[in-house]
Amino acid sequence: MGTALVYHEDMTAARLLWEDPECEIECPQRLTAALEGLQQRGLEQRCLRLVAREASEAELGLVHSPEYVALLRGTQALGTQELQALSGQYDAVYFHPRTFHCARLAVGAALQLVDAVMTGAVRNGLALVRPPGHHSQRAAANGFCVFNSVAIAARHAKQKHGLHRVLIVDWDVHHGQGTQYIFEDDPSVLYFSWHRYEHRRFWPYLRESDADAVGQGQGLGFTVNLPWNQVGMGNADYMAAFLHVLLPLAFERGTEPLGVRRVSLEDPLPFAAAPAPLLPRPTWPCLQFDPELVLVSAGFDSAIGDPEGQMQATPECFAHLTQLLQVLADGRVCAVLEGGYHLESLSQSVCMMVQALLGDPAPPLSGPMVPHGSALESIQSVRAAQAPYWMSLQQQGAAPVLSPSTCSPEGKPSPLLPWGPEFKAAATQTMAALSSLLDKLCLNPTPPVRTAVALTAPDAALVLPPGVLCQERSALPEEMQAWARPHKALAQDKALTALGKVLYLLDRLLDGQVSSGIAATPAPATAATLDVAIRCGLSHGAQRLLCVAVGQLDRPPDLTDDGRNLWLNIGGKEAAAPSTFHVCVPLPGTTGGFLNCVLALVLPLAYSFQPDLVLVALGPAHGLRDPQAALLTALLRGPAGGRVLALIDEESTPQLVGVLARVLHGEAPPSLGPFSMASPEDMQALMRLRGPLEPQWKMLQVAGEAGVGVVRLRVSA
Repeated sequence: MGTALVYHEDMTAARLLWEDPECEIECPQRLTAALEGLQQRGLEQRCLRLVAREASEAELGLVHSPEYVALLRGTQALGTQELQALSGQYDAVYFHPRTFHCARLAVGAALQLVDAVMTGAVRNGLALVRPPGHHSQRAAANGFCVFNSVAIAARHAKQKHGLHRVLIVDWDVHHGQGTQYIFEDDPSVLYFSWHRYEHRRFWPYLRESDADAVGQGQGLGFTVNLPWNQVGMGNADYMAAFLHVLLPLAFERGTEPLGVRRVSLEDPLPFAAAPAPLLPRPTWPCLQFDPELVLVSAGFDSAIGDPEGQMQATPECFAHLTQLLQVLADGRVCAVLEGGYHLESLSQSVCMMVQALLGDPAPPLSGPMVPHGSALESIQSVRAAQAPYWMSLQQQGAAPVLSPSTCSPEGKPSPLLPWGPEFKAAATQTMAALSSLLDKLCLNPTPPVRTAVALTAPDAALVLPPGVLCQERSALPEEMQAWARPHKALAQDKALTALGKVLYLLDRLLDGQVSSGIAATPAPATAATLDVAIRCGLSHGAQRLLCVAVGQLDRPPDLTDDGRNLWLNIGGKEAAAPSTFHVCVPLPGTTGGFLNCVLALVLPLAYSFQPDLVLVALGPAHGLRDPQAALLTALLRGPAGGRVLALIDEESTPQLVGVLARVLHGEAPPSLGPFSMASPEDMQALMRLRGPLEPQWKMLQVAGEAGVGVVRLRVSA
């Protein structure tokens, strides 16, 4: 299984036939620039190339009215003046005699991609299309969009492939109001959108783009809007949105309906308080999701340098976002191009996304991982608005917001920005920074070996993915002896042999020959081997090393809090943080508790620390099931640019070794299986840890420091 790239050169045919500064940025060069970037990096050649087909009118009818489809069909015979007059009836739209053909190809490409993924022909893919679609409504074109490709693809997936839960992630910088309107009362589609909003002063200027627009009827809680109220949002803000909003909801599953809770403006609710009585909701579904398919409205006007968004997220951020989505739905991710109007930024961002879809490690994120205060206020607003519908947010104490973000300082609306001279001047400085970032990315090529496995003895039952290297080589004897000398546990020949393979593999990770690896060690020597690996990594080139030790593994006593190593133990007897570089948390006893631990503690710590090497040590009797170990390891590929070394007990099953090799090689982790919510004890332990650590590790924050506009509500019957 690989990655599909769906495209048709005819989608470059439609173009603007008259002067319109607002619409001129939606041009054919958007597609050619993206495709040329993929070709120059050798990425197109690694994909399964599919030629887009036209969607049928019946397929368009899954979302759009027959009258609207007929109207668009008629544009093929119109002259320029008639096309201009018709375009003027819609907001920020232009028509061309080839628009109908191009738009049908865009929808057809999305449907082909869904079919290829759902039939197992490919694992994931990208439909490289124009015109975009997410603003288009049932009977109206809007914002460059003609037919809503992603919405049609979602309906198609449900109808043809029998899906019951589809997640749509819209990271375009504009709110995809068309998609929201289509699914706002549909609990089978979870729609997540972040977008430039500026307190309703940015296009499309809609009240329903705010955080408190959460769906209607049976769809309450299945529309998730995250409004950005300032420009300049960057990598830390986007990652925080995924970790603290999107992923907790996408992962949440329940075994029975949660019911509806009423809220009142009274005392705060302690996060460990007993649940309030539930009101019956017999006609509503259980608020859970666990998607079977992820559709991405992949707009790259949210990237650095774009004239529309004026945001600061760098291209590699979209590789990280894609990797996070790939742990959902067994890796079934279908991305469809939406916006993106700076050609270089668009091209590089598309390349980063496709690299991630192909399983390549994402380059480390650049810049400090500190979310903006405005971003945290928006994140807190959406968590509060969604808390009545999602148990995971209720357990984390998300507090409803007193007033919507539309209550803001007065100001004039920001239009859908053209390439005006003032913006071009401002963009020059931004793009100089982007060029510098792109140069750095080119200096970090993908290692020739993506994953290597070093075992103490071969196992006939072990099945590894194609391309995974079985490493037999070892460090030089004198180097092994020098590192082993302080440890009695490494005196045995078997332990020393295993240490030699660990040291050799570690050096290959640090010199860029191998991206990630798995090494086995005898159980009595696990702690000593881990100690050596930490010290060797720090002395051989790692500037910042994160160690995630699972099970009863103590931090080496001589490690210092010098800022170069962060020790995180999952499985300690109690939650404690002896220092900001030494954190211990008990292993949660439920699936929900484990997910909360990973999403709300482990990953925020890891992305805040920005390591260049991650060690994952599964100690004896570590307590993780294979799918949990696989998910943890898969998610830890991100912070260090894929440079992960997993240390495991030599008695580990071939199944564990195989699943770790697959996720390090870029495959999706297996399902976590039966789901149960986090216990109050696990939540208490997590909350106790987070508070003292937030001043040092900013990615742990989920609200602005002042908590502006936020009121705690008591949940009551």
